[in-house]
Amino acid sequence: MSKINVLIAGSTGYIGVQLTKILANHKKVNIKYLCGNTSIGKKISYYDKNLAKYKLPKIIKFNKKLLLNIDVVFTALPNGESQKISNLLLKNNTLIDLSADFRLKKASDFLKWYKIKHNAKNMIKNSIYALPEIKRNKIKNKKIISCPGCYPTSILLPLIPLLKKKLISNNNIIIDSKSGYSGAGRNVHKKYKNKNLYESLSAYGIAIHRHNSEIQQELDSNTNKKNSFQFTPHLTPMFRGILSTIYIDLKKGITKNRINSVLKNYYKKDKFVNVAKLDTLLSTNDVINTNNCIISVCGSKSKDKLIILSIIDNLIKGGSGQAVQNMNIAFNFKQNEGLNGKI
Repeated sequence: MSKINVLIAGSTGYIGVQLTKILANHKKVNIKYLCGNTSIGKKISYYDKNLAKYKLPKIIKFNKKLLLNIDVVFTALPNGESQKISNLLLKNNTLIDLSADFRLKKASDFLKWYKIKHNAKNMIKNSIYALPEIKRNKIKNKKIISCPGCYPTSILLPLIPLLKKKLISNNNIIIDSKSGYSGAGRNVHKKYKNKNLYESLSAYGIAIHRHNSEIQQELDSNTNKKNSFQFTPHLTPMFRGILSTIYIDLKKGITKNRINSVLKNYYKKDKFVNVAKLDTLLSTNDVINTNNCIISVCGSKSKDKLIILSIIDNLIKGGSGQAVQNMNIAFNFKQNEGLNGKI
């Protein structure tokens, strides 16, 4: 198969630049257009000097005529903007969206959580919430591939297999997640200018963080029951990475060895999800610049409880890398094409 042509809309944000770096090294991809609004005419290397060695197009403003010769449109845009592009898609276009525009299956939920009226309701039915290790067999032939949020990726990967097999209680799940500040985008410095961003740890979005919506949706839809959890995110003084600490109650007779064994077996064929030895203490440094998720099952002082650690790079497995992984699945490429090792 010859190379596929891709367009990246929102190419200059943290996710967009990381996506450009991955695709520039992808053997099956030709980056035909890089699009932006405030950086028209600039080279993408302005945002990352390491991209200067590649022959890449200058940044231009998106218009619908660009879609004519494009196979994949990647959108790393503010919420609401990908909906506009979805309404312009041609028969030959596949949209891989890194915003929240098509993560929720009900337009009313999108309005509730994002305070934006959904302007592409008719396209929701043509989309899939594409957590690749969970939905790999349903991704192909979908017009819109919606990539999960960074926090949900780290949370859903360990929880879904355990809840599906009814090994843990679906009530009182406690999730404590900590993220590097790149997850808040390039404007994070302005938003937290009075909070000493580089020297402090900040809780935010308690009970109201938007990712609650997709965590709830995916836990419930994958288990066919209502699940109860509490999720608290934190912003940390590091640039990238997520560590989620998940506190769970075991069903009667279930041991941590059983939990570890089930997770290992569930992901034994997956290249990017690794289950560590029991009680391994994880560090985000173990996954930085990779498309990997590492999960560790740890014992608790209470025999009927467990603590699960899950780490990812929010810009790669929680963003650009997962988007490319989904593209690889959709176009029958090797799932790890362009994603091996340090990226």
